[in-house]
Parts: sequence; structure tokens; C-alpha cells
Amino acid sequence: MALPSIACIAFVAKNDHPLHLSVFPPYTESRLKFSFLINSCLDIFDLRMKNTSIDQDLGLLQALDENLAVYGWLTNTSVKVLITVNLAGRHVPPELERRKVAWVTGINDSDLKPAFRALQTAYIKLLQNPFYNPDSHDSKPQESNGASVGIADQKFISEVKRIGESWSPDISTI
Repeated sequence: MALPSIACIAFVAKNDHPLHLSVFPPYTESRLKFSFLINSCLDIFDLRMKNTSIDQDLGLLQALDENLAVYGWLTNTSVKVLITVNLAGRHVPPELERRKVAWVTGINDSDLKPAFRALQTAYIKLLQNPFYNPDSHDSKPQESNGASVGIADQKFISEVKRIGESWSPDISTI
């Protein structure tokens, strides 16, 4: 059996350039695929912002296939947080399988709210860091090997990784 898991977490700035992209197993080699997926979801963000008065939680933005679905959240400063969920999920260890946990075949929009709130809190803590300048990101920041840099704060990156690895549909706080 498998439980849904987070495959990717992305933060996108108000002007639609990526601030951060974390990819989780088994998709660690698929950064480019998720970059394209995130960019395609930005159009959906723009449509919803123009046509309705939106809440922070935008719910399901796009279902890529039977395994991947992208959900969105908009902060007060118009930073977009996107979570790609792998519905096929991670394999459940045998000790959990014996405990007769409730298996989830899909997820509700509300199942991701604890993850979105935790990610927004991590971003707010990053902004409260006096050494972090949110306006210092160029439109195309590059490392020497050509990879995009975005947010380089290790505390923020490790918190995003912790949230992505610990989320499951049945938890209420992260």
C-alpha cells in the first residue's frame, strides 16, 4: 500500500519568477519537469485572480495525470506557493500496514492546508531574517553550473524539506 506524498514544493514571486523549488523522491531527477508544470500553473493563478475574489487557498490547480496533482496557495504579498502531490505516494512500512490505518485513495483540498500554513510560516520567518533581502533576486539568478539559485537560506530550505517529507493526508499540524 502507498499513501499520497508531496513530490514538489515551489515558491514563486509576485512577478512570476521562481524563488525556490524542492523536489522529493522518487522525482529528484525531474526538476525540469516540475519547473514546466509550475510555470503552466501560473496561468491558472492569473485567471483566478482576474475573474474572482480569491481566498488564500486556491485548491486544485491542475491534475497532470492519475498520479500528480498541483495545489496552490497565495500569500498576502502575492507570493505563490505550489505543492505537487504524488497520489501514488510513498510505500508504507510493514509496521504501519499492520496497524489498519485508514488508506487514502485521493486527497481533499483541506488535507493540504496544514502544509500550506507551515510553508507560509517558514517563508514569514525567512522574511523576518534581517540578513535576507527579498528584492535581491535577479530575474535569472545562476550558479556557476547553470542551476537556478533562488532562496539560498539553509534554515528555510531545511524547513521546506522537513514539511515536504513529514506531510501526510491524515495530519492536522506540521
